[in-house]
Amino acid sequence: MPTIDLTGRTAVVTGSGRGLGLAYAHALAAHGASVVVNDVDAAVAEQAVKAITEAGGTAVAEVVAVGTAEAADRLVNRAVEEFGRLDVLVTNAGILRDKVLWKMTDDDFDAVLTTHLRGTFTCARAAAVRMREQGEGGSLILVGSPAGQRGNFGQTNYAAAKAGIAALARTWSMELARANITVNAIVPVAATAMTETIPAFAPYIEAMRNGAPLPDFLRKGEGFGTPEDCAALVPFLASAAARGITGQAIGIGGDRVTLWSHPQEIKAAYADGGWTPETLADAWPTSVGAELQTVGIPAPRLPEA
Repeated sequence: MPTIDLTGRTAVVTGSGRGLGLAYAHALAAHGASVVVNDVDAAVAEQAVKAITEAGGTAVAEVVAVGTAEAADRLVNRAVEEFGRLDVLVTNAGILRDKVLWKMTDDDFDAVLTTHLRGTFTCARAAAVRMREQGEGGSLILVGSPAGQRGNFGQTNYAAAKAGIAALARTWSMELARANITVNAIVPVAATAMTETIPAFAPYIEAMRNGAPLPDFLRKGEGFGTPEDCAALVPFLASAAARGITGQAIGIGGDRVTLWSHPQEIKAAYADGGWTPETLADAWPTSVGAELQTVGIPAPRLPEA
């Protein structure tokens, strides 16, 4: 079994004051990396740094809202100033502004796209510039979501941003290959402030907080667990053991790890000379229309009472 050792490497984790981001920062530090913790709340960021250092890790805080190029430069510069280099970027920062399409405002849409999608772009660009200058490769770990893979009711902005992040990972994996920089999207599923609002999960999350373990049908069947369960994927992808993995969307949660497929054509039909609306209507039901794809995140399969 390989040893995952990130000693001497430096990571920036955006949105890492709490939740999944904090779990990623802890996991990186536990495997030897120096970590720049990022949050918009100074007290939360400092508490995260304190928890990491008390556990034997090395971390500093940089308080800034991601999205702008200036914020991205601050994060990269802080890593270099404190630790001399940057090797890993985890783009975890995000917000929610959930509403159905006809009620979503421009501000709701723009705020989520700015933090998730533009924030991923600006931070990754700044990190790539630094990593290419260093000439020793690196790892960009972009945080996606099942909503970005399949869509989710009431999450126009969030689903669009997360789908875009998966596309960024595929694109950047090609652009940065010669620089030995791997780029992957991760798709975590965990008990967080967002998932605890799902009625099917809520009682199990509450029981977990009171000390009860999550049942196997959640940990294995749904791939649903704690933020710490998801965190294992981050130091792995940041390590030498994952040098050959790039351009992938990898899911993790509970006891399950998965590989998501890339979008691809699944069925084709042909018409000599091209199609007309009429020939499409005639052929559709028995050709490509016979394998229409489902949308949305599948409902949890709960055990029968």
